[in-house]
Amino acid sequence: MATADIHIKESAPHGDHHEEHEHHTNFWTHYIFTTDHKMIAKQFLLTGIFWAILGGAMSVIFRLQLGFPDANLEWIRPLLGDWITEQGKIDPEFYLALVTMHGTIMVFFVLTAGLSGTFSNFLIPLQIGARDMASGFMNMLSYWFFFISSVIMFTSLFIETGPASGGWVIYPPLSALPQAVNGSGLGMTLWLTAMALFIVSTLLGGINYITTVINMRTQGMSFSKLPLTIWAFFLTAIIGLLSFPVLFAAALLLIFDRSFGTSFYLSDIYIGGEALPNQGGSPILFQHLFWFLGHPEVYIVLLPALGITSEVIATNSRKPIFGYKAMVGSMLFIAILSFVVWAHHMFVTGMNPFLGSVFMLLTLIIAVPSAVKVFNYLTTLWKGNIRFTSAMMFSIGLVSFFISGGLTGIFLGNSAIDIQLHDTYFVVAHFHLVMGSASFFGMMAGIYHWFPKFYGRMMDDKLGNVHFWMTFIGVYMVFFPMHYIGIAGYPRRYYSFTNFDTLNSFADLNSFVSIAAILTLGAQGIFLFNFFYSMYRGRKATANPWKSNTLEWTTPINPGHGNWPGEIPTVYRWPYDYSKPGAKDDFIPQTVPFSATPESNLPHENELIRLEKEDDDVIRVDDKES
Repeated sequence: MATADIHIKESAPHGDHHEEHEHHTNFWTHYIFTTDHKMIAKQFLLTGIFWAILGGAMSVIFRLQLGFPDANLEWIRPLLGDWITEQGKIDPEFYLALVTMHGTIMVFFVLTAGLSGTFSNFLIPLQIGARDMASGFMNMLSYWFFFISSVIMFTSLFIETGPASGGWVIYPPLSALPQAVNGSGLGMTLWLTAMALFIVSTLLGGINYITTVINMRTQGMSFSKLPLTIWAFFLTAIIGLLSFPVLFAAALLLIFDRSFGTSFYLSDIYIGGEALPNQGGSPILFQHLFWFLGHPEVYIVLLPALGITSEVIATNSRKPIFGYKAMVGSMLFIAILSFVVWAHHMFVTGMNPFLGSVFMLLTLIIAVPSAVKVFNYLTTLWKGNIRFTSAMMFSIGLVSFFISGGLTGIFLGNSAIDIQLHDTYFVVAHFHLVMGSASFFGMMAGIYHWFPKFYGRMMDDKLGNVHFWMTFIGVYMVFFPMHYIGIAGYPRRYYSFTNFDTLNSFADLNSFVSIAAILTLGAQGIFLFNFFYSMYRGRKATANPWKSNTLEWTTPINPGHGNWPGEIPTVYRWPYDYSKPGAKDDFIPQTVPFSATPESNLPHENELIRLEKEDDDVIRVDDKES
């Protein structure tokens, strides 16, 4: 049977049988070059975990330098080699490379590919009732472009001149002049190549996600019945499809400036007293192009985590999500506004003050839909029959970070205040809370919640709770003090503060932050043990361990390629029918018709009439007695 025929049959929403979806595979086609969306999701997840370990280790290395500037780091020479100086310190240029690679890895390879790539791939077909993605081959290409991008980025860590060191935002002219510093040479070229391939991966995935949601929903699955996870993934894919090509164009022009003598970003440059021939370019142009992707990227990272949180909080509160339409509307509003606030990253570039006031207003307006989401999370939790599973704890932690980190965004969104706080540790603390930590907690919530569907086993809940509390407390211990030292004037990206008497007064606090960062990273070892041990030795999962309503829990415990062995279920109701009055159970799956019989979930109509009649009789007896 031709591949095209298989895809046509798999896209049929109803009436197709398992025999038509049997895929005879070997090791390579099942685990490596697979077109099964579930296996591709696992590939994204495991690659993302690898990058998270590496990116987290980098942050600890440069926190050692910041927190203990007088310490001798000779003991890590076997790992870092010549990047440790003869005095036992981290080489200053390598420090900049560590900061650059840490930011790149965590924003793009972990929180974009690791989060969205994993859960969009895994949940979209399962939750909308599809056999697979619209194009399995394109889905496979999406992962492999990401993998090749990862290999190139990883390779850049081992070249003689070191990886890219222009900051994760790679502002020119530092990134545009190969002779500027060591990290502006081959390392920057590899960075740009890897990011170009990463963008191709993201675009291939986004096209697939959008097409699948629009065209392959099962019978009865209208847009008003989609889980909020699918709304989040759908809008995230649209944002990525519109914004990532702009970064691709910015990188392409940067390659031209580096290699072909153009002057898009360069003008009146002197290196070592020698005037370069470049004229007419503007480095501010790059900032506009980068942040046109850079701010939507915040929501490419954050929206999937918020969607996961909506599902986990509703399921474990045993309540319908509060304000479903408001939640969808707020995500849509955030997606639109994310494209018109980019210049709040550029208040100190000398932009026209009136233009700055426009971007300030738009930035403050985007707080409104964010506040709507927080309000709806809190009202869903309010008076709920809450189950404090590991996934629920991480979801509540996300809401906490979203509130505390979002409040500091109001300060930075004000153009006058931002001039004082720009490029200080206040900014670092803000985006690590509201974007980095919140999205990371959303990813953890998703892993704990859907692990039974990933691997057919349960993660240990006690270890999960220990992991949560150590990470939650650790994150606040790291980033809360950063707000304080940022207001005091601590600039970001500095290698050492020992030459500044004013900043030396905060040395103890800086050391405290470094210790907290090391302990927080250490806590992730608990998760890694829990994850890999449970994969093989965890307690076997039941078909619907969380008593959830969405379609993925109607598949077998370990679904094959095609997801459902028989017909794809029909959807009758929205995904948040929890604790419905009159129902026998506190959850009603989407597949239960409204005309359900007593043997299913809802009492029969005659039974309801009988109960109402008994209530009336009781009331009349009470009236007579009174």
